Amino acid sequence: MKLVAADALPALVGNLVMGNLVNRSYEADLANQGDTVNIPIPPTMAANNIAEGGSVSTQSPSLGNAQVVINTHAESSFQIPDVTRVLAHPDLLNMYMMPAIISLAERIEQDLTQLYLNLTANTAVGTSNTTITESVIDSAETTLFTAKVPDSLPKFLILSGSTYSDARQIQRFSEDKVSPEFAGVIPTGIVGRLKNFYVMRSQYVQKPSSTTYNLAFARDAFALVMRMLPKPLPNTGAVAEYASLGNFGMRVVLSYAPNTLAQQFTVDTLYGVTVLRNVYGVAVLS
Repeated sequence: MKLVAADALPALVGNLVMGNLVNRSYEADLANQGDTVNIPIPPTMAANNIAEGGSVSTQSPSLGNAQVVINTHAESSFQIPDVTRVLAHPDLLNMYMMPAIISLAERIEQDLTQLYLNLTANTAVGTSNTTITESVIDSAETTLFTAKVPDSLPKFLILSGSTYSDARQIQRFSEDKVSPEFAGVIPTGIVGRLKNFYVMRSQYVQKPSSTTYNLAFARDAFALVMRMLPKPLPNTGAVAEYASLGNFGMRVVLSYAPNTLAQQFTVDTLYGVTVLRNVYGVAVLS
């Protein structure tokens, strides 16, 4: 089970887009579904012009706080009748494990992209059901600059598949405005970096009706909080191992299913998502 768990987590991380870019809070502490986690937010402070012979203006900053309820217990389970044969062939086990892990990654991505509903500090840019343009991308970057998002922070633009396709067909982008580290959008299909954004695409950008809600943000706009689930009680017919990597964590449980006379694998994780710093993100409509 230790070997199975060790192979599981890299697959999860590799199938995430938003999950790899947002602020992640992970601890190996055990938690239960519905618990609340407090994430500190840096305070806002002011600069004082001290006159000659004057005194400093003492401030009493207090950390902000974002409360995240870890209310999503996502799991993916499957049964294998001949588990001995499967465990003897790691490649065969991976054929079972990979779809289960990818389903967890998809669930996390969907929950993160749905946070566009909570981006209320900045007015959305772009127009519903309209092809994205250079000016829209420019407006998104200007919005984050005006909101005082530090220039030193990497900024990301997550687009749907169709919007990404439209963006790489903008003539100025597709021919001579892409970053030099990329070979060019025409031969590679990679947009790269535009208008100070690292541009990526996700299959889970939300489109509830005719409007696509793409996301422009810096890392601290959103938070993904993960905690470990307790192991099953000893001698109850289940063996569990934890896997953690890069502020991600999950549990892999092997148990016996008497009704089907098969071994059951369960891959699960406990997490919550929230908007952490509202001004650090803006919805980009298309």
